[in-house]
Amino acid sequence: MKTSTLFTLLSQGLEDNLYRLNPWWRGLRQAPLPPTKRWVFSVALGRLKSGLTKATVLRGPRQVGKSTLVLQMIQALLDEGIPPMHIFYIQFDELPELRQVEEPILRLADWFEQNLLRSTFNQVAHDGQQVYLFLDEVQNLDAWAPQLKFLVDTSAVRVIVTGSSALRIESGRDSLAGRISTLEIGPLFLREIAEFRGEGTLRGYLTSNGLAPLKNKEFWLGLRQLGLDNQEIRDRAFKAFSERGAYPIAHVRVDRPWEELADLLNETVIRRAIQHDLRLGPRGAKRDEHLLEEVFRLACRYIGQSPKQTLYLEEIKRAMAANIGWQRILNYLKFLDGTLLIRLIEPLELRLKRARGASKLCLCDHALRASWLQEVVPLHPEGLQQHPHLHDMAGRIAESAAGYFLKSITNLDVAHFPERAAEREVDFVLTIGEQRIPMEIKYRSQITWEDTKGVRSFIEKSVYNAPFGLIITKNDEQASDDPRIVSLPLSTLLLLR
Repeated sequence: MKTSTLFTLLSQGLEDNLYRLNPWWRGLRQAPLPPTKRWVFSVALGRLKSGLTKATVLRGPRQVGKSTLVLQMIQALLDEGIPPMHIFYIQFDELPELRQVEEPILRLADWFEQNLLRSTFNQVAHDGQQVYLFLDEVQNLDAWAPQLKFLVDTSAVRVIVTGSSALRIESGRDSLAGRISTLEIGPLFLREIAEFRGEGTLRGYLTSNGLAPLKNKEFWLGLRQLGLDNQEIRDRAFKAFSERGAYPIAHVRVDRPWEELADLLNETVIRRAIQHDLRLGPRGAKRDEHLLEEVFRLACRYIGQSPKQTLYLEEIKRAMAANIGWQRILNYLKFLDGTLLIRLIEPLELRLKRARGASKLCLCDHALRASWLQEVVPLHPEGLQQHPHLHDMAGRIAESAAGYFLKSITNLDVAHFPERAAEREVDFVLTIGEQRIPMEIKYRSQITWEDTKGVRSFIEKSVYNAPFGLIITKNDEQASDDPRIVSLPLSTLLLLR
């Protein structure tokens, strides 16, 4: 019998919904889950059970599998013998009624202790057991962070929090300092695409023991060799990535045509972020949905590039027949960055005493560009041979894919190096400690000596402390005979993780 005598603020309908979200309370099974688990599964489960912090945040764009991951973790706990009444899952995105409850995280915790646990979190801990809370899409709640802080400060409970808005998640980090750790989950890695499609198993080359290996040229030579050793699997996975992007649904439902997938991405990822995650600003102020759409369209159109302010202003004026100020456009770019749909790669401004340059636009998945602009551009060499006129755009998309991928590596400093009076442009510069690694994306079949000049120039300036550089290409052929330059194809770079 479900009761909430002390908490009449939870309606019968809301209680029924909570029971439906947690079928294990009644001895029922969950809906079937995908057998393949994403790379972050074991890391997140380990942090949940015995991490240094009581709460772990999983953040990433919509539809990358965060909710599925949470349900897989719950199933793993149940399979280990954790009592069903020790697991509480709440989907804040689907239960708008919870927003009417004052301090919903704390009130739901109270309700759970009284009605399901029949004890307190602390008493369960004293008895040698553990309670697990899963708060899905928690950023939709106002003041979620102070509630979570109070809960973990006063209760022996382990918590997983998920969110699709980095802005809203980051806004809670200050009050939760020392109480949460963060894991970022984006679209599928190339090795995950191979596994999802049954092509084979590949390992991520960079371990979770820090970024120090990146400073060694031998590490990158080893990554190149990993790609060569697994060329067949790598190339099949990269072809699938080229054709359908890296969202899980694209490779789980390979039976559905691209057109259907494109409509789904537009509706559940792009429009959902624009109309739901970004529509309301502070204190309920509404943002301009049309402007958000146009700014995202520009990010797709100028993917992998660093447009100047004048271009944004002219394009927005043409599209909206209105004079929109630069600061407002910049804020909207940052909002989109906050949803993790795009990454703004800032310029490296060493020893520069003028205004900062423009940010480079990197999209989380080129499939979003293809669906939003209705323009498919292949990345795999075979596809580009059939459409040679798309080579330049493919190069921009390759640059975007590399930039977003690198930016998703925790604690890795990624910038781009704009052209200066006496220095050539470099697409990306990775900074690890005091060392820098210049990286150029040259997505073409033939690489000339001139193509490597930017990387070589950067290496030769001792002030940058760059003992070697990287050239990212389309194929496996060596791009340079300079011993200071390591070349590897984009498909192999994407095996880094």
